[in-house]
Amino acid sequence: MRIVNQLVNLQSAATLDFIDITDQVAAEVANTGIQNGIVNVQSLHTTMAIVVNESEPLLISDMKKTLEEMAPQSRTYTHDDFTIRTVNLCDDECANGHAHNKALHLPTSAALNVVGGKLQLGVWQRVFAVELDRPRDRQVALQLIGE
Repeated sequence: MRIVNQLVNLQSAATLDFIDITDQVAAEVANTGIQNGIVNVQSLHTTMAIVVNESEPLLISDMKKTLEEMAPQSRTYTHDDFTIRTVNLCDDECANGHAHNKALHLPTSAALNVVGGKLQLGVWQRVFAVELDRPRDRQVALQLIGE
């Protein structure tokens, strides 16, 4: 049994950016030589989700609309009131309560089977990192466990 840890660096381009990372994850799996096991794909950010879904432009547009309806950027969030908020603040803090509220409804990781040295995905399944906040550098952690 082997355990291999890798980081994938990403650059998101927009709020609600669905970044298809399937090929990057598959390449990392292939590079390990692990033939059978599991790869856990985990966002290292509270406002970035990991989802497995279809890469179809109209569906992605629908999913973006659904997420925005659930937690609109235009809504007022107490998290964004820096006159009363006293914890977890940094120099470049932005108003992102909408992103954290969207994140409540999405997973931060996905565990995927590795069979025959390859990701086991259905015909239409793709792995996405979903940016819920704003464009920036992001990281996704991979942990492969297998033989």
